[in-house]
Amino acid sequence: MAANSSFTKSLFVGLWNVLNFSRKLFFNVIFIGLLILIIFSMINAGDDDKVTVPKGGAFVLKLNGNLVIQKQRSDPFDEFASEAFGGNDAPREILVRDVVKALHNAKLDKRIDALVLDLGRFSGGGLDKLRTVADAIQDFKTSDKPVIAMGDYYSQSQYYLAANADKVYLNPEGGMLFEGYSRNRMYYKEAIEKLKVKTHIFKVGTFKSAIEPYLRNDMSPAAKEANEAWLSAYWDQYKNDVAQARGIDVMAFDETVTDFMPKFEAANGDLALYALQNGWVDELKTREAMRQEMFELVGKSENGKGYKGITFNNYMSVINRPFPKTVKGDAIAVVVAKGTILDGNQSPGTIGGDSTSRLLRKARMDDNVKAVVMHVDSPGGSAFASEIIRQEVVELQKAGKPVVALMGTYAASGGYWISASADKIIASPSTITGSIGIFGMLMTYEESLAYLGVYSDGVETTEFGYNSLGTTLPDSLGNMIQRSIERGYEKFITLVADNRDMTLAQVDAIAQGRVWIGTKAHELGLVDELGSLDEALAAAAQLAELEEYEVTYVERTLSPKEIFIQELLKNTSVWLVGTQVQQSTSPLIGLIRSVVRDIDAISRLNDPKAAYALCLECKL
Repeated sequence: MAANSSFTKSLFVGLWNVLNFSRKLFFNVIFIGLLILIIFSMINAGDDDKVTVPKGGAFVLKLNGNLVIQKQRSDPFDEFASEAFGGNDAPREILVRDVVKALHNAKLDKRIDALVLDLGRFSGGGLDKLRTVADAIQDFKTSDKPVIAMGDYYSQSQYYLAANADKVYLNPEGGMLFEGYSRNRMYYKEAIEKLKVKTHIFKVGTFKSAIEPYLRNDMSPAAKEANEAWLSAYWDQYKNDVAQARGIDVMAFDETVTDFMPKFEAANGDLALYALQNGWVDELKTREAMRQEMFELVGKSENGKGYKGITFNNYMSVINRPFPKTVKGDAIAVVVAKGTILDGNQSPGTIGGDSTSRLLRKARMDDNVKAVVMHVDSPGGSAFASEIIRQEVVELQKAGKPVVALMGTYAASGGYWISASADKIIASPSTITGSIGIFGMLMTYEESLAYLGVYSDGVETTEFGYNSLGTTLPDSLGNMIQRSIERGYEKFITLVADNRDMTLAQVDAIAQGRVWIGTKAHELGLVDELGSLDEALAAAAQLAELEEYEVTYVERTLSPKEIFIQELLKNTSVWLVGTQVQQSTSPLIGLIRSVVRDIDAISRLNDPKAAYALCLECKL
């Protein structure tokens, strides 16, 4: 019997080893084959396919994706798959600093005679990011090189950039409309009740509405009041920026159907003609007419099929260094804190209590770094992780390195927490900030399981031994969690009061989870100045008493192997772009994805005390 058992075990072990070897062999063969194909294509490409900047051509700012201050993907293979095959569900991302760098170089580049804004695949970004790129376009215009925007349609974000062009062209069959800004969410109270799930909420703050979708079937009056306030201010900033860029009256925006319809009727129901008559565009031109104009302006490309120019991605491959620049003198380090704040180590695009703290510590240990700009773009998250990061900010200050917090699109709740102790806080006029409040949420499934005939039971040696979501949460434990949340709120407002030279009563009056736009936050004393990265760097230099300095981004260090693979795949994806797969645009699929995102956002939260400083309302 023992012999049979031993034989059987050996048989299964042998089969597993064969399968495991086959699996590894299969994937290694695929990888080696792909690598050979890449190298072969690069060798055969020769100098004929080398990317060059045509003399007298146009720089075509062809943006494909969202503007971000940090990309989510960290694995070179993931990025390659997304670029070449559309194999990643995450939206494409474009670094704001890359766009600004490209525009600045193109302004000085004597080979470039014009700038073309090709924004058909541009998905947008927060107003702070759009404004930064728009400022770079305006700076490009000081070179007296013409800037032309061409499009079949313009979305609201696309038009924000297009409005900065000398000429804005629109296809006669195209159109554009301004939808303004809105905040709509899914609400799950009735669904949760039907599933017999019990939701336990612990919170402090009248306006802390992050957990409303699990308690209500609609938005509360308090949440509507707060959302209407900051959304209206956000929309006003958009209108003023665009009106100034186009040199038109800010009252030209049609915000009601009543205002819109007479103009639309005068244009005979033609959206393109409406845009022309209302001053949004300069001319209506077909694609061919636009192409012919560019032929006259910069000439034809070598193959004669298009006009002479170089696209954004190709231009970046020309001007970028293959390897990171080594800092030799005094430097100001920029540490990006982007995304939801979670406990532990997180990949780029998410803030990790451990991983982001490690970046701040890396800046502290670098003798060349004399000051730090922490660029925050976050709606918050784990209260514990937020405090861990804030403690690293304090350690930087103890080391004699001043810290400036720069707030991007969002710096709310936990995003404000990690910024609060900085020597100076600078926000964009459109930053969504505040939301100073704490909540906790726990779902138990005892009634759901009982409905299915499943029960949980056991024994504990103390009253704190509750560890089953299949049993009723004891009132005593619930009371303890609520008191812990209240204490967390007290710590939050005390932190703000101590660092902003305010009383607890003053902070409490503007806290309670209330969301503020950057301009209002400045009035309330929650931020010191309004500005962008340039102002943040200047403030950091002043605090550190630096007259000359380099700027370095502190990021996770890639190994030489990762850098090689990244560069290899980056330069190779160009010839595979034609195989991209388009994502579904079905409205139903979009709704399902919205629900999944909401559930995923809650399920990812991992604070050890289940205490969260998170603003889920702070999204457009």
